Amino acid sequence: MLASISDITMKQYSSTYRLWWQFCIKNQVNTFEAPLSSIISFLVDLYENGASYGSINSHRSALSLLLGNNIGSDERIKRLLKGIYRQKPSLPKYTSTWDPKTVLDYVSKWYPNNNISLTKLTKKMTILFALCTSHRVQTLSLIRISNIIRSPSGAKIFITDIIKTSAPNQEHPVLFLPYFAENPSICPARTLDDYLIVTSRLRPKGTDNLLLTHKKPYKKASSQTISRWIKQTLAESGVDITIFTAHSTRHAFTSAAACSGACIDTIRKTAGWSTYSMTFAKFYNRPLTDEGEFARSVCAISRYEQ
Repeated sequence: MLASISDITMKQYSSTYRLWWQFCIKNQVNTFEAPLSSIISFLVDLYENGASYGSINSHRSALSLLLGNNIGSDERIKRLLKGIYRQKPSLPKYTSTWDPKTVLDYVSKWYPNNNISLTKLTKKMTILFALCTSHRVQTLSLIRISNIIRSPSGAKIFITDIIKTSAPNQEHPVLFLPYFAENPSICPARTLDDYLIVTSRLRPKGTDNLLLTHKKPYKKASSQTISRWIKQTLAESGVDITIFTAHSTRHAFTSAAACSGACIDTIRKTAGWSTYSMTFAKFYNRPLTDEGEFARSVCAISRYEQ
């Protein structure tokens, strides 16, 4: 049963269980066999203490795992959550997004790749991966060298580990990084080639993960480390990281691709959304804060003078 829940989800649910435990002790409620009235009181207390609709819905999911009894499908719980939403509606995290050209202009100065520091090369490759694949940081952390197939047109990367969107009978994502001869300073495939050469002598024996920390002792980079690299690069590029997180690269790339005329089905497939998913339209398609013109796609947005 527990194997069906990811570590991240369990970590998120642990805060619910801590609050629920305190509530049950205070109100003398059986932790594992609580009546529906107590569950409603618990959720109402959270709301009155400032919890958002999204947070309360997450708490409800955690209690459903613990208590069962189809809590989420109960009409009274549904009515409560609908009322909370009407009182405190959840809003999109971003109403606009940043222009990828801003970041690409900045990292294009880090060239040639074999003449820059390992720190800059690592950050450059990470931000190009994040923009050109539009996948989550978790996916980037799971890229393995043994799953990279290089060809004259680019690099195809197979993700074989379980990720957030993995499900039975669903294909694992396949990333593709093309060569951009017209923009070598921000070519993702060339940057990958150069990174592999530079890190070949630094890579610990038996380490198959692509991304390594850029300081000794070199080891595979965690999702948290990769997120920090992306945020640092965004900040250095002039993007306001008090508003935008590392995950905002998905918003920026997909919105830019849509602005440049990319097919919606292509955007969905690249970013890992299903054919019928409305996620892009509902949460990700945002106007760009910089009204730049996009020629082809992220790495071919504009011509850079060499």
